[in-house]
Amino acid sequence: MKILGIDPGMAIVGYCILDFDGKNLKLEHSGSIQTSKGQKESARLLEIFNDMNVIVEKYKPDVCAIEKLFFFRNYTTVMPVAHARGVILTVLEKYGVQIFEYTPIEVKKTLTGYGRASKKEVEQMVKISLECDELPKLDDTVDSIAIAISYTRNEGILNRIKNQ
Repeated sequence: MKILGIDPGMAIVGYCILDFDGKNLKLEHSGSIQTSKGQKESARLLEIFNDMNVIVEKYKPDVCAIEKLFFFRNYTTVMPVAHARGVILTVLEKYGVQIFEYTPIEVKKTLTGYGRASKKEVEQMVKISLECDELPKLDDTVDSIAIAISYTRNEGILNRIKNQ
């Protein structure tokens, strides 16, 4: 099963492709979509839309695990992130990719057992889950991997793998 993990944002969209067979996890690819602050918002959203189309067409994920917006302190950042997330969800719907949403607290709790875990604790659990020593440099990309790993720890995952 190919899982597309996404950490949405306007400036940076972190993403990864995980391969999961029901037991073993393998990071197939990871990266980011980065838009320029100098562009108008509509141009940035179009860039995200176009790049997400390429990613979905190239990797053909079975499902997508994406961060869910649930609370923001800064109103000026929540709206652009919500717009970017909407564009991403549109692409996923266009290709019929099943979507699973996780809040940051859910991801932290799933990976570490504690919903208020630090970034370092989450990174350590991502390394353990992938059996690797190094992770991508960009936090947004690492977050996308953590979100995708959260999906693999979902109760219904084994049934979905069997039914493929």
